[in-house]
Amino acid sequence: MKKFVLLAGLVAVLCCITLMADAQCAMCGTTVNTSAGEGGKSTAGLNTAILYMLAIPYLAFMGIGILWYKKYRRKQIVMQMEENKISLN
Repeated sequence: MKKFVLLAGLVAVLCCITLMADAQCAMCGTTVNTSAGEGGKSTAGLNTAILYMLAIPYLAFMGIGILWYKKYRRKQIVMQMEENKISLN
């Protein structure tokens, strides 16, 4: 329990810290800056590509979770069988 509280506190602190990130490659940054200044449509394409790249890992994990749930869920089946001997003669 102590480890869980410590881990939860660490995650909460890390979620509250925000840092400015400039995580764009040089070529993409140049393309966006020049295209936005000229009124081009390549920025919409880059935004769509970013959305696809963000969505695919979530969809993959969701698919794995659904398969895991379906495979390992317990089925509540009650079987009541009579223990009478059956004579086939």
